Amino acid sequence: MTSFYSWRLIFLTFFGAPRADERTMAHVHESPAIMTGPLLFLTVGAVFAGWFAKDWFGGGDFEEMLTFWNGALFMAEGHNALENAHHVPGWVKWAPFVAMITGLSLAIVMYKLVPSLPRTLANTFNGVYRFALNKWYFDELYDKIFVKPAFALGYGFWKSGDGAIIDGCGPDGVAAACRNIARRVSAIQSGFVYHYAFAMLIGIAALVSYTIWKMG
Repeated sequence: MTSFYSWRLIFLTFFGAPRADERTMAHVHESPAIMTGPLLFLTVGAVFAGWFAKDWFGGGDFEEMLTFWNGALFMAEGHNALENAHHVPGWVKWAPFVAMITGLSLAIVMYKLVPSLPRTLANTFNGVYRFALNKWYFDELYDKIFVKPAFALGYGFWKSGDGAIIDGCGPDGVAAACRNIARRVSAIQSGFVYHYAFAMLIGIAALVSYTIWKMG
């Protein structure tokens, strides 16, 4: 799979007609020597470093490898996994190479020789194609199982817990009640004298009634 999509990326990026517009293509140019020089140096290292330093990473004599690392790597006595890796059957050693050639061959067929083949396969096996395109629907499943329930729980705590209980019965609720009472009381203060005289009469009548009731 790695070989297939890596070669697919190479073929789609560096082969065939460009997909950019003319304005973009007019600014396309090769990197200057100050960029390509170091890249060539790194390319040589990437190609030949493994062959040159394979003995330092377990490809040769183990004692030489341990001597090179000078104690940075520890190998317990009786642990022969690296040694045994050199004595596996031949097909195990050739399997990665065969897989790479298979991926390369598929990429050549699908994106160089028969470029219509990927679309044909996608239409023929649409369910499998959609399943792979949507990453096995892992994101949707994760969103349904974890993200949305977490949002619902947080929204419930926010509205019912923090908003209705804490704020409603706490600072915001007390402040709202005080504002409501003050607004109702302030409505009595109309500024008209007859309103105040009427309130005084009601008060006197209530006081006289209460006194008579107590004396009776």
